[in-house]
Amino acid sequence: MPAHRPVMLDEALAGLALKAGGTYVDATFGRGGHSAAILTQIGPHGVLHALDHDPEACRAAASQFAGRTRFHFHRRNFSALGAWAREQQLVGKVDGLLLDLGVSSPQLDDAARGFSFVHDGPLDMRMDPDAGMPAAHWLATAEEGEIAEVLWTYGEERASRRIARRLVAARAEAPITRTTQLAELIARAVPGPRQKIHPATRSFQAIRIHINGELDALKTALDASLDLLAGGGRLAVISFHSLEDRIVKRFVREASSAKHEAFDPTQVLYDARLGSGPTAPAFRVVGRVFPSDAECADNPRARSAVLRVAERRP
Repeated sequence: MPAHRPVMLDEALAGLALKAGGTYVDATFGRGGHSAAILTQIGPHGVLHALDHDPEACRAAASQFAGRTRFHFHRRNFSALGAWAREQQLVGKVDGLLLDLGVSSPQLDDAARGFSFVHDGPLDMRMDPDAGMPAAHWLATAEEGEIAEVLWTYGEERASRRIARRLVAARAEAPITRTTQLAELIARAVPGPRQKIHPATRSFQAIRIHINGELDALKTALDASLDLLAGGGRLAVISFHSLEDRIVKRFVREASSAKHEAFDPTQVLYDARLGSGPTAPAFRVVGRVFPSDAECADNPRARSAVLRVAERRP
């Protein structure tokens, strides 16, 4: 396993209720911490599939799991979970699905990836650097109103409009291409007493979520879990901010109810079955768990984590 400890490892393993010989999916491989532990516990006849679209994750999987015939890595975004399951003929055959959301520690610590305002680097933020639009390009072309909306919607940034105005004015003088450059512009747009968190924290989160389509990917993956999991199979999701957790909480609550309320399709992209009136509940709520005080002290990045677990009904 890698040197860093994956967040809520023991809690995630317990939540998945791993059984020997089972079939499991780690849809957010990262650097393989959760995958390695799962593979150890499911025994010589268990099978683990891992998904990730980050090329660094691909390299980590090839290095760490070379020769492990029960481990199968797939370079796919978890938003493609449903189509992937059909391709692999795994629909209704998976005993546990893990989603560990957001950006990983190695991604944050690599300045070249452009996720962190702590380390100066190119303003990229793509989880798959071979696809999509870099953050610098989006900031260079987006309208002021769009920038403000993204900062408010995905970062809950109260100064979104003021920051957007500052960024549009700044880019007229020089392109915004570096992480520390963006962080400094945001800090200057948010005057006042020193905050507990860096003034660019929420804006960086918002831009990253937008660039990678993270919330839509999460909704699509949750929907896919309905068909992916076998009866008694577990869904375990680790979230790191309220936007993610709100989506997971609502999905689990509605999928566990016999009377699903109608969803607004512009807000929630779940399977139509969850908004079609009374039906048999798809899931049973198992519970919600937070990281221990000891883990938070050892790894500050775990402090905002929350794990939600649900079980697929037969």
